[in-house]
Amino acid sequence: MRLIECAPKVVAKEGFEGASIDKITEAAGYSKGAFYSNFGTKEEFFLELLERHAGQDVVEIRKLLSGVTRPAEIIDRMSNWAAEKSADPTWGLLPLELFRKARRDATFTTRHATLFREQWRGVGELLLPIAPRWKDPQPELLGAIVLELTYGAASSFSTGEGPAVRDLVRLTLDLLQRAYGEAD
Repeated sequence: MRLIECAPKVVAKEGFEGASIDKITEAAGYSKGAFYSNFGTKEEFFLELLERHAGQDVVEIRKLLSGVTRPAEIIDRMSNWAAEKSADPTWGLLPLELFRKARRDATFTTRHATLFREQWRGVGELLLPIAPRWKDPQPELLGAIVLELTYGAASSFSTGEGPAVRDLVRLTLDLLQRAYGEAD
């Protein structure tokens, strides 16, 4: 759907509050009526946008790691993926702004609260091969760590100085692999 495709660019330029329905529909070449025939509110639209993006990450990482069995290769690919994704600040800032508004307006729901849990779990499960000796694996926790390092607000404001997202993800996964990976 063209509205979903155009919205991230509008949000990146205008911010959540500034990304009006008018601006989104104009960028997509649709009318406001078309918007409201598919979505009840701007918040509902952005939740749908975030849900789709979260699902795409899992699919993308699954393809990226398909057939890869060496932990070092998994770590390299994930570190590079994280660096690439963190270059677009939209996906780090949009959830923060959306959730802040929902809490302020008292419209925060279970849908908001659980939005990323399935994504975290999916990503974590894909990364578990680097830690086969982890006795009580927690894929949701592992996925949350990697994705928060990738999309976290701090990465959105990076000036190129200090640790890069690639380095943070690599260190985290290296340490996990050293602690719970196969012995040499």
